[in-house]
Amino acid sequence: MALTSVEKNQEILSLALEDRSSGYQDLVSNSNVLLYTLQEKGLWKPYSGPRIRERLLYNETGSGVWYNGWDFLNPVPAELINDAEYTPKMAAVAVALSNEQILQNSGEGQLEDVMEVHIAAAEQELQDLTDASLHSAGTGFGGKELGGLQLAVPTTVNSGTYGGIDRAANPIWRTTSYDANSAFSGITQVNSTTVRSIYQQAIIARSKGKRGPDLILASSEHYQAYDAATVAIQRINDENKLGKLGFTSLKFFGAGKQMDIVLEGGIGSNMPSNVSYLLDTSSLRFRYHPERNFSKIGKAMMPINQDGVVQYIGLMGELTMVNPLSQIKIYDSNPAA
Repeated sequence: MALTSVEKNQEILSLALEDRSSGYQDLVSNSNVLLYTLQEKGLWKPYSGPRIRERLLYNETGSGVWYNGWDFLNPVPAELINDAEYTPKMAAVAVALSNEQILQNSGEGQLEDVMEVHIAAAEQELQDLTDASLHSAGTGFGGKELGGLQLAVPTTVNSGTYGGIDRAANPIWRTTSYDANSAFSGITQVNSTTVRSIYQQAIIARSKGKRGPDLILASSEHYQAYDAATVAIQRINDENKLGKLGFTSLKFFGAGKQMDIVLEGGIGSNMPSNVSYLLDTSSLRFRYHPERNFSKIGKAMMPINQDGVVQYIGLMGELTMVNPLSQIKIYDSNPAA
């Protein structure tokens, strides 16, 4: 028996999402500079099992000595490796169409239009949901959302548990936080005359060799301060992939390094006010389940007691960190000081 028009069109919806789902990872990463940077560096990585485990090299052997002749060497046993353990989080966005809408738009050239509107709306919601969580402390939806930058690089660095490790008991697992109102000599706020010095001091303090921050995410206030600090002849606009993707960005040169400084503020921004994150992106990961990587979930479903069809797009994964040494948060507790 042939499928009815409604059933055919429900299958068309499922196939349309299947066709587009291979591009959802790019869709989401291209809307968020941190995710884009991690993807470009190959730091989107799959996981398996009930927990995400990140192997941490957190110590040195302590056995190094200079010697000559028959001096004794120093074979000291040492525990070098531990694991941070993260709980993967799940998110889903629904594409929902009533069968009334399907029937009303079942003519040639009409159904595709109404599907396109609903799919595009779901894709935008997926981007917004992910971006909001990436700037969160992981407390939304009853603690079920992805743990974002407010959790990974917090204001208070010596309390709470992250990745299953107690920050209060393990100083080596702490990121760095600076209050611009009090952390830098002779400076009481972030403005055009202080912002370069603040960034440089923080970068120098939290860098070692090649390891150090390589990306600055700035709120509107901090980005405008940096923009004003660079006169037109000195200003270096970013013409690399970030600029071409539409991110508002400049180049920061200082402390012997160069990196992108990207505006994270603006309309509907989830970035906290008066905050900059100076991130070592090589120490961050976006871990995802290979069967739930911003992809279509199962088949289209019809509610038991309603005449419609629902198809979900979803994610299962988490933002993780393997080294806190060079992760910095700069905030201005008194912008009017």
